[in-house]
Amino acid sequence: MTFADKVIRFNRQLKYTGESLPPDIRVMNPFANLQTMSIVEKFYKKYYSDNHKRRLILGINPGRFGAGLTGIPFTDTKRLVSECGIGYSGPSSHEPSSVFVYEVINAYGGAEAFYSKFFINSPCPLGFTKVSATGKETNYNYYDSPQLMKAVKGFMVENIARLIKLGIHTDVCFCFGAGKNMKYLNMLNNEHGFFDEIVALEHPRFIMQYKNKSRNDYIDKYISAFAKV
Repeated sequence: MTFADKVIRFNRQLKYTGESLPPDIRVMNPFANLQTMSIVEKFYKKYYSDNHKRRLILGINPGRFGAGLTGIPFTDTKRLVSECGIGYSGPSSHEPSSVFVYEVINAYGGAEAFYSKFFINSPCPLGFTKVSATGKETNYNYYDSPQLMKAVKGFMVENIARLIKLGIHTDVCFCFGAGKNMKYLNMLNNEHGFFDEIVALEHPRFIMQYKNKSRNDYIDKYISAFAKV
């Protein structure tokens, strides 16, 4: 099986198997959608149809307007079409994190060069949404409540191990998120010894929201970190 075949199978088999979630939190599984799985197959067969190992980049968990629609981490529907050349029939989505990540990818040398070396996923490969009293859903991070973090810990440990088995170098892992995500990943890594080192990079959403004027400096920081492997 190629790397692509393994990722497609991984995504197709994903289902939440952790402890019970807080009552106002829902699991978001984009891979239960047939259109999303069709995109997933096209994307991974385009960039991962080989048996080369990659370095793993871990975000947080899928968001509604990026991987929640496309099944591809940090890839909204606009970038799916314009940067990856994969068609999408549905409402166009814009995710600031995706904008930044593809600026990094282009600075690295383009999608083909980047994805030949790196594989982006999440410690929690399924997303979460919080439902308000009026029924409105918003993105929710696995670390946004102690109850959710406790409930998903076993699920995350299981899936990080499964991601490594896809064909991942374990000398270094990159973490998108230098705060809570990095702290929790370090804790899991100390317990389970997944990687020799975890390198933290500021989260793309944080950069776009709070450091947009200096985002070229962050692009340089990303490229410098990736160039070391």
